[in-house]
Amino acid sequence: MTSAQVDQQHDGNEAADTAAGEGYHRALGARQIQMIAIGGAIGTGLFLGAGKGISIAGPSLILAYAIAGLVIFFIMRALGELLMYRPVSGSFSEYAREFIGPFAGFVTGWTYWLFWVVTGITEVTAAATYMTYWWDIPQWLSALVFTVILYGANLISVKLFGELEFWFSMVKVTAIVGMILICAGILTLGFSDAGDTASVTHLWDLGGFFAGENGIGSTLMTLQMVMFAFLAVELVGVTAGESKDPKTVLPKAINTVPWRIAVFYVGALIMILSVVPWTEFKPGVSPFVAAFEKMGLGVGAAIVNFVVLTAALSSCNSGMYSTGRMLRDLALNGQGPKVFTRLTKSGTPLVGTTVSAALMTVGVWINYQWPGEAFNYVVSFATISGMWAWIVILICQIRYRVRADRGELPQSSFKAPGGIWLSAFSLAFIAMVVTTMAMDKDNRVALYGAPVWGLILAVAYLVLKARNPEGAAFSKESGASASVSE
Repeated sequence: MTSAQVDQQHDGNEAADTAAGEGYHRALGARQIQMIAIGGAIGTGLFLGAGKGISIAGPSLILAYAIAGLVIFFIMRALGELLMYRPVSGSFSEYAREFIGPFAGFVTGWTYWLFWVVTGITEVTAAATYMTYWWDIPQWLSALVFTVILYGANLISVKLFGELEFWFSMVKVTAIVGMILICAGILTLGFSDAGDTASVTHLWDLGGFFAGENGIGSTLMTLQMVMFAFLAVELVGVTAGESKDPKTVLPKAINTVPWRIAVFYVGALIMILSVVPWTEFKPGVSPFVAAFEKMGLGVGAAIVNFVVLTAALSSCNSGMYSTGRMLRDLALNGQGPKVFTRLTKSGTPLVGTTVSAALMTVGVWINYQWPGEAFNYVVSFATISGMWAWIVILICQIRYRVRADRGELPQSSFKAPGGIWLSAFSLAFIAMVVTTMAMDKDNRVALYGAPVWGLILAVAYLVLKARNPEGAAFSKESGASASVSE
């Protein structure tokens, strides 16, 4: 390919970026992007879910978080390389269309939308449950109020979304840092009820570091829980089309992933498990609550309840934001109803956000009417749909790097370390996690749901293509994802 052809392709991509992002306001600043990136990696998976992981794997859960966190960093650097090549809102489906094909873009966009709708349903319901700790009010009422407030905030402006996410993340960060400092004080100064027994030797004295029933096998089985805790870290990619200075801000946010995981996950668990022996943790009990109780701090439960309420609202807020953008991206590319392209005067996707919020409200009602295992299975499916975005990111980065190295596409200014090899390793790691899910009877059903969802999307795609067989949305040379003949 000649340099002129490369320049022509690059100019075409830039034009497509403008079209895809037309109407959006670049209102998210560095402060907000940084906190969105930090908050995306901290959720109820840590504050509540870690208790089950500790009871299964013991102290080795720390290693599981460290290894999985490293893989998450590889995924985020792969995403960063793509973002610096072409920063667009709805990035995952855009890249899937360009480097895999129009059907892959269709599947990715609708699957990521489903992931956030389901996540929003579960999180707003959880938030309503947490409210009953302080007030005896109907759960459905709290869920409805939260949904309406977050919906309204997302429609007002993207800047308000960013501010809400900034303060939600600030609460989570403050809680974890506070816990680390308190535990450090107990270990060094010996104050509180836990002062006499607290010791870093708890990490290896009580049955060893791999103290789970099946040793290293138990550690491997917790990887699915660990990866669930990291879901939404990729949300920073969706903000690319609305960042004030994506070329500068996004790389900085992505490069903070290692220390975020080192401090908020690895550091926090090392401190907590040094103060509280791992044998005292039980599934369903927050490790933070257990630590506060061990210290004799009665306010611990109230503090953690407020933090997990914040984490749930943060996740739901992110869901409101991302679902509207994904539906608009699909509509702009002819793979969704045109009505989803509508924006408010402030540049927010009106119809897409409204439809998604309505579905979240219906989901809350369904969960209220028929709570039980069926709904839990849907939640498990959210994990699979969330990881699909990571798989697509890695495949697209590999294909992009190959073409860029051949001179067919411009090089990214933020290359992923290790080239295609670390991305291939990350894909193998995700495959291993999916395998552990297949071995777990409680999560296996989620794998059954994935092919059903895939079949639904395949049928929908074929119907849309049959109605408009010549449409650009179903061509291998579609819109922004047009490939140059090789």
